[in-house]
Amino acid sequence: MEASAPGSAGKVEAGWRPGHQPGVHPAAGAGAGLAGYVGGVFRSLATRVVPKIGREVPARPGDVPRVVESVRFLVLVLVLVTVPLSTPQPGSGFRGSLVAVTLALSAIAWLVWMLAGHMDRVVVPALVVMGAAGGVLAGISWRSPAVAVGCVVTASAGARLETEASLAILAETVAAFLIAGIATGAPAGTLAGYSAAFIGLWAFGLTRRAYVLRAEQAEEALEQARRAHNAETHAAALAERARIAREIHDVLAHSLGAVSVNLQAAEGLLSSLPEQGPELAKAIECVERAGAFTREGLAEARRAILALRDTDNGESVPVRSLAEQLRALTDEYRAAQEALTNARKHAPGQPVSVTLRFGPAETVVRVVNPLPPDDAAGPLAHTGAGYGLTGLRERAALSGGTLTAGPAGGQWSVCLTVPA
Repeated sequence: MEASAPGSAGKVEAGWRPGHQPGVHPAAGAGAGLAGYVGGVFRSLATRVVPKIGREVPARPGDVPRVVESVRFLVLVLVLVTVPLSTPQPGSGFRGSLVAVTLALSAIAWLVWMLAGHMDRVVVPALVVMGAAGGVLAGISWRSPAVAVGCVVTASAGARLETEASLAILAETVAAFLIAGIATGAPAGTLAGYSAAFIGLWAFGLTRRAYVLRAEQAEEALEQARRAHNAETHAAALAERARIAREIHDVLAHSLGAVSVNLQAAEGLLSSLPEQGPELAKAIECVERAGAFTREGLAEARRAILALRDTDNGESVPVRSLAEQLRALTDEYRAAQEALTNARKHAPGQPVSVTLRFGPAETVVRVVNPLPPDDAAGPLAHTGAGYGLTGLRERAALSGGTLTAGPAGGQWSVCLTVPA
């Protein structure tokens, strides 16, 4: 075989025959041609196959780890190096020429198979050529590791292709091997053993393909279950929000609405009394203030229902800023020198200071009032369920803030800190 230029490495020239070069011994000519052929294959591997070994691609039935890619590369090198050293050697008679041709075809198809990636239109023809050429090569050179070509073909076909296609390639490989082996007088044990190896590796490839497909199906089922769980959780959250909105609407809003109507009626009745004294005026003022609180509660309940329903139904409820709400709240209490809710319950008649401070990292609201004497419990001290501060702490935690409350220096202080 003649040494070829780097651009034509691995090609078998038409009309080639042993001893073609005048004055050159056939074995020497075959050795020179084989050196050029192997050198061209090595150059092709170094420039195209080695960079591909380290690539990462998504897992598929045809995917293999980088270690396996490296093993395939080493097996190809082993076949290219050892097959020419066995008998018959490439170029020695008809059988030698057949070894050279099938070895070249197997190597080229092997390279195409390794470089094709997931291009099935390229992979399948490459495996077909490898199966036919590798089977014939193993049958002629049965004393060499040429059987590795057929083993790789059958295992890869089983792992990558559908069962019918891989079975066809297996039958092709076994048939080519048996025909070439019987024609060259290979021992019966070799024929049976190599055929069994091809079939066993094909079965191993089928097992790997089934495992990969099951893993893909399990991953897909897990993803579907995860999406279904998220959908169920979201639906349950929406249902719970709708239930809470109904409770607020049916219980709290209706109750506040009834209270508001009764307060308006009480205000009208008190205003119509003939005797208007200071005590009556104060009672009317308390009723008016209670009505204002009720209307504000109705507005807050309305906003909560709209938020829980996640819709505004085309309605808009004006929302005042925190500073405006605090200013309005303190203005309402300033006239009678009464405290805020907790202060009014536990320290009636004590002054209350409300401080709002805005900072670059946080907003702080502080409510402070002097502690009353021990024997000066107000009439509202024992009203309520006792969860007011607990609810405030929970609301502060939901917004990432903190709330502290307790006595300090003869005063009761409630401090809310919320991140900006």
